Amino acid sequence: MPKIAIIGGTGVHGKDAFKVESTVYPDTPYGKPSDKIQIGKFNGVDVAFLYRHAEDHHINPTNVPYRANIWALKELGVKMVISACAVGSLKEEYAPGDLVIVDDFIDFTKRRDLTFTDKSAIHISLPEPFCPHMSEVFGDAAKELNIKYHQGGTYICIEGPRFSTRAESNMFRNFADIIGMTLVPECQLTKELGMCYCSLATITDYDMWKDEPVDTHMVKKVMAENSKHIVNLLKNGIPKIAFDKCDCEADARNAGSVKLKV
Repeated sequence: MPKIAIIGGTGVHGKDAFKVESTVYPDTPYGKPSDKIQIGKFNGVDVAFLYRHAEDHHINPTNVPYRANIWALKELGVKMVISACAVGSLKEEYAPGDLVIVDDFIDFTKRRDLTFTDKSAIHISLPEPFCPHMSEVFGDAAKELNIKYHQGGTYICIEGPRFSTRAESNMFRNFADIIGMTLVPECQLTKELGMCYCSLATITDYDMWKDEPVDTHMVKKVMAENSKHIVNLLKNGIPKIAFDKCDCEADARNAGSVKLKV
């Protein structure tokens, strides 16, 4: 069974690179995942792929079944989760088309189930939310492929589905580098279950603080133009992931995170 999972959208599926061999659509204590989980080979490596918003993109960011998604992947035996997502930029130097390998986040969501531990008070330590090993692997891959990237950046996660107002966007600029709607609680749920998490964020726009307002058409256009870079990045990086070079699971145990039996 696959130890690596990709959560993303149509643009990063890489139908030529990802050879689907089977699908599963399991029940979890939190309902069904967003879509069927596809299992196959990505550049020769066993990988599970899950459409975050469903293949037809009908699930908005608030309603993504994050707990079901992460639980289902854990049950499959996944140890490393790679997130591919679209974000807006809050800084001039983080330009549309650039890749950001995220290294921290701020939670500005309002309506989400943020933990698996509903019936007990478990306080999770999360000083390093993202897997250093995977972040390094994909940074090296981006450099090798001559993809413009930023090794590190703080992601502020808003509720959505609307984009920020201009006032909100200017406020967020004081605290973060990029802005999106799906990192939380996806990232912290993986850490609760002792899994590694890496976020590969493609910048599609300058949010609302620049002269040109962002809209869905703009986001889709830039993602389509850059999807080949993400697919190539995954093809290059995934075979280089080494499970013995990561301490995320041990760090989660030491922080008191892994209290569940899947």
